Amino acid sequence: MTTATAQPTTKLWSGGKSPFNVSYGKLMMWYFLMSDAFTFGAFLISYGTIRFSVNVWADPNHVFNAFPFMGHANLPLAFVSLMTFILILSSVTMVLAVHEGHKMNKKGVEKWLIFTILGGLAFLGCQAWEWTHLITGQHEVMVNGVLQKWGTTVTHNPWGHIVNGVATPGPIAFGGYFFGITGFHGFHVFSGVIINLVMLIKTRLGHFDQRGHYEMIEKAGLYWHFVDLVWVFVFLCFYLV
Repeated sequence: MTTATAQPTTKLWSGGKSPFNVSYGKLMMWYFLMSDAFTFGAFLISYGTIRFSVNVWADPNHVFNAFPFMGHANLPLAFVSLMTFILILSSVTMVLAVHEGHKMNKKGVEKWLIFTILGGLAFLGCQAWEWTHLITGQHEVMVNGVLQKWGTTVTHNPWGHIVNGVATPGPIAFGGYFFGITGFHGFHVFSGVIINLVMLIKTRLGHFDQRGHYEMIEKAGLYWHFVDLVWVFVFLCFYLV
């Protein structure tokens, strides 16, 4: 006589609620942000390696001391502090947009998304001014015994040693890293503005009310907060160290 042996049954996830207790869309957004963080991390580590491998580097108190409509006023880091404040404030308005989405308040979501978009555009405008000021600036540089006037570009760095009030060329890597990394971050801010514009349009068209939730606003918010967080590290590396 044979006896049947009971086989243990294993209940596999069959779809529906995610085992991570978040929706599929949110999970994929977190994966994307993690991979993007690795990219920014690689750029900043590369910058730090070059930055601390040379004896001379651009002093942020001298490079970033201008302010719009203030002439030649010496205001170290004042303008970039304003840029940082604008970006952080836009992160607050994004939080409020997500909060209104939880309450299914269409008008509230629209209002705070508009403020977030305006904050992003203001930041991009500030960055455009800063880039223009650095590129078109005229700084006296002694090159092979000849006095020249340079702006800051990917091929010219006027922020080197200062001898008798006149600077010598600095490491060429400064311009490439500065414009490359801040430009890459600016592209992310621009992408975030476009995403938020799409979210605003979809909100006004009532798409999220039809779905019964505003989860897409949360996903856009995750991206926007990530962009703000990355700026903290960019600010630290270029403007403070």
